[in-house]
Amino acid sequence: MKKSALQIARASYQPKLPVSLTGPVVAVEGAPTQSVADRDEIKTLFPNTYGLPELTFERNPNPEVGKPVNVGVILSGGQAPGGHNVICGLFDGIKKQNRDSRLYGFLMGPGGLVDHDYVELTADIIDEYRNTGGFDIIGSGRTKLEKKEQFDKGLEILKELDITALVIIGGDDSNTNAAVLAEYYKSIGAGVQVIGCPKTIDGDLKNEVIETSFGFDTATKVYSELIGNIQRDCFSAKKYWHFIKLMGRSASHIALECALQTQPNICIISEEVEAENMTLDDVINYIADIVAERASRGFNFGTVLIPEGLIEFIPAMKSLIAELNDLLAHTPDFAAMSAEEQRRFVVESLSEANSRVYSSLPAGVARQLTLDRDPHGNVQVSLIETEKLLSEMVATRLEEKRAEGSYSGKFSALHHFFGYEGRCASPSNFDADYCYALGYNAACLIAAGVTGYMSSLRNLTRPSVQWLAGGIPITMMFNMERRHGEMKPVIQKALVRLDGTPFRRFAAKRDDWAINTRYVFPGPIQYFGPAEVCDQPTLTLQYEHLGK
Repeated sequence: MKKSALQIARASYQPKLPVSLTGPVVAVEGAPTQSVADRDEIKTLFPNTYGLPELTFERNPNPEVGKPVNVGVILSGGQAPGGHNVICGLFDGIKKQNRDSRLYGFLMGPGGLVDHDYVELTADIIDEYRNTGGFDIIGSGRTKLEKKEQFDKGLEILKELDITALVIIGGDDSNTNAAVLAEYYKSIGAGVQVIGCPKTIDGDLKNEVIETSFGFDTATKVYSELIGNIQRDCFSAKKYWHFIKLMGRSASHIALECALQTQPNICIISEEVEAENMTLDDVINYIADIVAERASRGFNFGTVLIPEGLIEFIPAMKSLIAELNDLLAHTPDFAAMSAEEQRRFVVESLSEANSRVYSSLPAGVARQLTLDRDPHGNVQVSLIETEKLLSEMVATRLEEKRAEGSYSGKFSALHHFFGYEGRCASPSNFDADYCYALGYNAACLIAAGVTGYMSSLRNLTRPSVQWLAGGIPITMMFNMERRHGEMKPVIQKALVRLDGTPFRRFAAKRDDWAINTRYVFPGPIQYFGPAEVCDQPTLTLQYEHLGK
């Protein structure tokens, strides 16, 4: 495969490990942990892996030669920049402990484990993927590991290959699966450790000890470059309003970070919409009022950032979607109905309030809400064209304002959805370092003999050599949520905190950004040059540390 000049140059980049991981390490136990909520239920479901202590790694003054170990690795869920470096770090970590250790990659996600589809990852393969984007080294998939038959089928190939540790690289749902698998293998004495790594560009897999998920840094920098480019064009042409939907299935972390980086005229934060109990009309009026005010000043242009999951946070819509999820989970023949039959069935089956909301929606949007769910039972919000819905409704509201005599401008909307553009980008220096260290750290967790843990690095606003390495029990992140009509243990999503420093910084400036044109143009990710240009973490991470 032909490589670009940048690919060739990036291959020689050596990620910088935390000092504590540059030699033999010893695991130091902290206090026992508890789940973030529903503690009795979680403890009952995870009797073998609940309440474990946090771990930190320190230099080992009395190292022993490690035994060779065979390790399996899975990439699960959507892609995120840096996944390859996690695998590279894991490979180097187990080889550092014993050169005879071996790494096996299961192909196309968790399904590869169940179907016994794998490849041994040798040095020649690994070296081709250092510091590269994508998940193509072994591929990814969304098969949900939740049934005993799957666990037992996977155990067959693990035993055949003498694999005693499995690393699952994924987001909140994938790491939930990792915890369930760890509990099952522990309960039957399978002799297989399960370790998770925090991946998602959405930024919603974090807590006090998981400061950020990998890929968020790179993806938001890619999106911010694109937004900056659009804003430069917008400022030049002075005749379009750009409605930009940004990936992020639930939380608005991506939209908030991109707003902090680019200073758009409008950025909707879903969590605020829910907290303020805003209706769809409230959102439309907020946007239309800013458009009208800018028009009165001669500015018939602007940018609007919209979180992908906004529709689920509007209280009335959230209630509707929750009931729809339950209804469709128990209606297996729904897909066989015609579009007209589906609409009639939904209207007749929903509660009166939700039926009224559903009936009021444009047919296209209502149809999008009933499309196939993802493997976890969630509505596929990326298929809902929220940006077009908002711009059309804003246009209608502006014409009403024109008739009232409170608007005399011109409104022309363009639409964008940024998602896939950032998921497989070449990792930033931050993500290259972070991911490599997460993988190497996972190798240390394996050597420590633990299971049901997530690889954790802290102190991330400092240079990478000063990061603090360790692991946290996955169960400490759990709560109970309704999935497919049943209550299930899952990792609690970290939503944007309205009392957090990042949001407060944004809220203090947005009124100025709305009326005036304060665009910032971040430009492309830089890999070579001064640290202040190349190695800076996201503004979200910096502001969160300032707020501590």
